[in-house]
Amino acid sequence: MSEQKSLLVELGTEELPVKALPGLAQAFFDGVITALEKRGIGFERGDAKPLYTPRRLAVLLPAVDVEQPEQKSEVLGPYLNIALDANGAPTKALEGFAAKAGIDWTALERTTDGKGERFVHRAVKPGAKTADLLADIVREALAGMPIPKPMRWGAHEYAFARPVHWLVLLLGKDVVPAQVLGVTSDRMSRGHRFEHDKPVWINDPGDYVMALQGAKVLVDPDARRARIVAEVEKAAAQAGGSARITDDNLEQVVCLTEWPAAVLCSFESAFLAVPQEALIETMEINQKFFPVLSDGGKLTEHFIGIANIESQNVDEVRKGYERVIRPRFSDAKFFFDEDLKQGLVSMGNGLKTVTYQAKLGSVADKVARVAALAETIAAQVGADPEQARKAALLAKNDLQSRMVNEFPELQGIAGRHYALAAGEPKEIALAIDEAYQPRFAGDDIALSPLGKVLAIAERLDTLAGGFAAGLKPTGNKDPFALRRSALGLARTVIESGFGLNIQSLIDTALEKVHEDMRRAGAIKADPTQGKPSLEEILAGKEIYDFILDRLRGYYADKGVPAAHFNAVAELKPVSLYDFDTRLDAIGTFATLQEAEALAAANKRIGNILKKADIAIPHAVDRVLLTDPAESALAEAVEAVLGETDEALHHHDYVTVLNHLARLRPQVDAFFDSVMVNADDPAVRANRLALLKRLADRFRAVAAIEHLST
Repeated sequence: MSEQKSLLVELGTEELPVKALPGLAQAFFDGVITALEKRGIGFERGDAKPLYTPRRLAVLLPAVDVEQPEQKSEVLGPYLNIALDANGAPTKALEGFAAKAGIDWTALERTTDGKGERFVHRAVKPGAKTADLLADIVREALAGMPIPKPMRWGAHEYAFARPVHWLVLLLGKDVVPAQVLGVTSDRMSRGHRFEHDKPVWINDPGDYVMALQGAKVLVDPDARRARIVAEVEKAAAQAGGSARITDDNLEQVVCLTEWPAAVLCSFESAFLAVPQEALIETMEINQKFFPVLSDGGKLTEHFIGIANIESQNVDEVRKGYERVIRPRFSDAKFFFDEDLKQGLVSMGNGLKTVTYQAKLGSVADKVARVAALAETIAAQVGADPEQARKAALLAKNDLQSRMVNEFPELQGIAGRHYALAAGEPKEIALAIDEAYQPRFAGDDIALSPLGKVLAIAERLDTLAGGFAAGLKPTGNKDPFALRRSALGLARTVIESGFGLNIQSLIDTALEKVHEDMRRAGAIKADPTQGKPSLEEILAGKEIYDFILDRLRGYYADKGVPAAHFNAVAELKPVSLYDFDTRLDAIGTFATLQEAEALAAANKRIGNILKKADIAIPHAVDRVLLTDPAESALAEAVEAVLGETDEALHHHDYVTVLNHLARLRPQVDAFFDSVMVNADDPAVRANRLALLKRLADRFRAVAAIEHLST
């Protein structure tokens, strides 16, 4: 086994982009690993991971081979009939091959392949020293990093995410000489810019993390993350509350600091009259502060800032944080107060002048369509249609508010506050907010019945309008976020347990969209006089398929096999909740011992029925059942049909499939002894009818042939 030594590569830079930092560090780490593997250099990764701070990217491996293994090569030469003449003397082809290899032709070996015997040059040379390859390894790793807009600095052509100032390159205790991005390798790292602004001697890669910690730098992002959480939670407890720590905010603070220290701050309680979402948005997005909440989840007048130093004068740091946040809070309070004076209803007057989309009219037109859809959906799911219509008519009004203009992320949230201030029922106010849920991947769907109705109606109209206006997603382009709307719609329907006929609702939404488009002259008048046009019918099916395509990824994330999904998708149930119920039943059925054989039999039945060249009767004629196996199957099928009718009516698909699974012995016996394509046409048609009745009952649940491998 080759001798091994620890390896440290540290690239010191000016402050790297915050949001890109974890990705850059991972890419650098992966690049070094890949370059080592490419050269056949063995290493032990252990629990190694990317190490980074705003001013450095580092790779630390506990054990790396100090040299490559022996390098074996094999170069094939000419075949004997070309290499040797009739007298066995070398031809020019062989002499040229030997000269290129640098040896006499008599030293060449021979090998045989499918075409015959030929000459071959085999060589073995010692592997290169790892130290001699490390400069190229680092350069290769850097060249492969995803940096969309590299910077240049100084009077050279080097480019990187930020200017580079130092390079530590150690293999064991030895500095590996290298020139990378204009800097020469050394063993001297750098400490904290303010707390320890001097070089830091790294004697050995194993000393790296502790040496930097002594210089007030936590180079391990997990260590910084843990320190931030601990300090923030401690400060929040001192204020009598708990800190709101979101993953995104925490990650950005981790990438902004090398030696984080929490500072407890406060603001005037008068600002708490403003919707807390606006204040929290300002603290987290603009300043990367951590709000402090009460036990009930309400915002308190406290927040926590994270300094990148342990200040000797914490009061001055606190005053600075409080001073910087006050103007933003003052603006938010001004916007809120002015919006309250205007009122939510008045805000809606301006929606007529705001274009939603050139072919689809104004935002007011969209609101009217959504209101009509919401009314229809509410009646079907047991919600109040009148409240659904009113909530939909108010849901977009806050787009005209000063608050949403300043804080776009508060759409719906601001509307909820303004609706309550206007004396609207709590159900309507909450629905205005919940209409936007789920707002992002992994977010919860709306909780209230009215919120669910609005969320479905809003997304139905968005999808119908997007497809009708020719805005279908292409590649990575999805300007109207139709993919997100499709998944949000599907999730809301399924997770709410709504047995809505989604195809019918899509058609209704398309009809309303096309009415507005015809009125605006975006499409020609409808020649069908009130009947759905072919264009509407095709678009409706396309939207349904688009939703199913979004569901494919949704269920894949839940671990549902693609075969199970395809088995249900082929039937295209009009209810997405029913789709989900069938999928659960298929998952249960697939665990049965009989599942594979019945799936294969169903596949065979399907192929037989497709090839049938005669009319297949609806019923089985018992008189024509001549073989005991077909009689037994016919009797069993009729019994199962009777036993499963009620379960099928109640969408109890598990029970249906469990009963069908009991037919395996009769199905196996039928195919073992009965020839379906009998010479007698009547017998053949009767046997096809029997198989069709069985297949139809399976397909009443799913196309289980997809489960057959």
